[in-house]
Amino acid sequence: MHDIKPTAVRSLVWQVASEQTETFSLADMERWLPQTERSSIFRALRLFSEHHLLHEIDDGSGTQKYCVCRCEDHHHINHVHFYCKSCGRTYCLEDYLIPVVDMPKGFRMDDAEYIVKGICAQCMQ
Repeated sequence: MHDIKPTAVRSLVWQVASEQTETFSLADMERWLPQTERSSIFRALRLFSEHHLLHEIDDGSGTQKYCVCRCEDHHHINHVHFYCKSCGRTYCLEDYLIPVVDMPKGFRMDDAEYIVKGICAQCMQ
């Protein structure tokens, strides 16, 4: 797992995380793993993020979201996220790429987040 020492907690957290097809939060992971301490889950999620197995999404909701990295280059700057203001879910829109931003001379972009906010298809019904 990307040079991460496998511990029992890390293996359990990764197993559950890797089964997810949508974004999730620390609170979600706590519900799915009630026998595991919150701090242990958090440390595992951060470690997986640092090693590009997960990417973190700041959707403006005040709750950090995570998603399994399916990016080809593991830099996480290539696709758009959508935050539903009605249900609070965040979606990875992997087929929609972040527009290229030409940086001014002397600036270097290390990361980019592109969040579109609105109402999702389920809430529109």
